[in-house]
Amino acid sequence: MSSIRFYNARILKMDGSDVLYGELHVENDRIAYVGEEKNAPVDIKFDREINLGGNLIMPSFKNAHTHSAMTFLRSFADDMPLNDWLFKQVFPMEAKLTADDIYVLAKLAYAEYLTSGITACFDMYFEPQAMAAAAEETGFRTIMCGSVSGSAEECDAALLKLDTLYNRYKDKSGFVSYRLGFHAEYTTDVSIMKGIAELSRKYKQPVFTHNSETVSEVRGCIQRNGMTPTALMESMGMFEYGGGGFHCVYLNDEDMEIFVRRGLWAVTNPASNCKLASGIAPLCDMKKRGIKLAIGTDGPASNNALDMFREMYLAAVLQKVLTNDAAAMPARSVLEAACCGGAAAMGLDDCDTLETGKRADLIVLDLNMPNMQPMNNIPENIVYSGTKSNVKLTMCAGRILYENGEFTTLDTAKIYAQSNEIINRMTKN
Repeated sequence: MSSIRFYNARILKMDGSDVLYGELHVENDRIAYVGEEKNAPVDIKFDREINLGGNLIMPSFKNAHTHSAMTFLRSFADDMPLNDWLFKQVFPMEAKLTADDIYVLAKLAYAEYLTSGITACFDMYFEPQAMAAAAEETGFRTIMCGSVSGSAEECDAALLKLDTLYNRYKDKSGFVSYRLGFHAEYTTDVSIMKGIAELSRKYKQPVFTHNSETVSEVRGCIQRNGMTPTALMESMGMFEYGGGGFHCVYLNDEDMEIFVRRGLWAVTNPASNCKLASGIAPLCDMKKRGIKLAIGTDGPASNNALDMFREMYLAAVLQKVLTNDAAAMPARSVLEAACCGGAAAMGLDDCDTLETGKRADLIVLDLNMPNMQPMNNIPENIVYSGTKSNVKLTMCAGRILYENGEFTTLDTAKIYAQSNEIINRMTKN
């Protein structure tokens, strides 16, 4: 590893303080100093010193819900209703994937994440060993979420798989870890869900799943079980150790009370929910009640971009439309959900803010561009006018993975060629 000094920098620590002007030092994978230049340690020999020229350094974004390897289905089956898209297009194509495919396709997603200032993702997909290999080789943090589903006849096999994967990856000290989870209530038999609740209690671990994404999902669950997905999972004791839901567009008052009582995370995915006409999650209501919020892109088959700037903008402005209140969901709240909320939801408690001793997961944003001038309010500029073009540098664990349009751990030309070969093979016949 190495030591790097960033100086002549505007710094947004995301700890509640204002933007300061100073410098930040990185030693190996940790932040060694952050503050004004006059207070910085002297007589330190750095491996590299980077003059930011007044540009901004801030914590990286954390993508709290995605399906990275679905890059192969980007723009493949668009402009379709959710159920047709999922059951007639996505599931049949996913059945053709191999572990080698997922390894390549995950790397394609990582490249896109890095250009958007994202250094970690909460990923639900198949072949976790392939995702783990891609993450470790890239130096990108991937927290894998269990994705089991199936019928009552598949219960034992599904639970054994989840148990095995959790124990295989739970203690990894590198860039990969694992959380208990399953695809969704509507794809998972009650027997499997009860077994997952037991695993949660056994390991004292949180559980995450797709939850209340559409009206039909909630209605179907009520017809099958007499209660909403959230209430059903609560009745099984699934949330005794926390967890959360992805999407959470249609939570009722009882559901929200459960989220508050159990300290659950609501991970919003505004671009995907808009594109699939699923709806707008009531984030302002959630925030008012004290529900913890994080932001994810969802997968590139339903979004189709893996762009945190777009998610932040939509998370803010859609709430203003939903509530008919231009003051709703202020930019700083959205920025906090994208950086700190995502980190906490994934268990990355030392990757959330820029403070001495925390992990050096950070980005540099170019403020010397038209869309960031004048600098009346930098956090609001980031949410309302910022784009991926402002990302100059992305660092994960003290290692620069993306800088000035170049990747340090990814051969993108090779990845692009392999990705196109994969989809061409699948659609050949």
